[in-house]
Amino acid sequence: MAPWLIAAILAQGALALGLLWYLGTIRIPMVMKGEVRIDDIALERQGWPKREWQASNAFDNQFQLPVLFYVAAGLALYFGPTIFEVMLAWLFVLTRYVHAFIHVTDNHVIRRFFAYFAGLLLLCVLWLDLGVRLFLA
Repeated sequence: MAPWLIAAILAQGALALGLLWYLGTIRIPMVMKGEVRIDDIALERQGWPKREWQASNAFDNQFQLPVLFYVAAGLALYFGPTIFEVMLAWLFVLTRYVHAFIHVTDNHVIRRFFAYFAGLLLLCVLWLDLGVRLFLA
């Protein structure tokens, strides 16, 4: 089961890196074309247009719930992951991809919230599962 859990961790990391790449494809051309002045964005984000904000927020979101996911996945690897934990991990990662996709496309807040909340519930179940395993160990 460990390789499958590691693959989920790598998939989550790939999402963050992919969003960072996408953010670069937005930012660099805007600066190079003079659409955004470096002085306007050096200390704050208000100088960026909406499209950049969406991608930037999607990237920033990869350092919220996913941090708790990485810790839980590390604990599961330490205990020896169960198939249930691997399934929870992959479902969590799937919700993060859906959340990010919504964020960088139409940014429909209600749909984005449901994707976020589904991931939160899955993460809570994973943490609860790990807590029970620790208690029973």
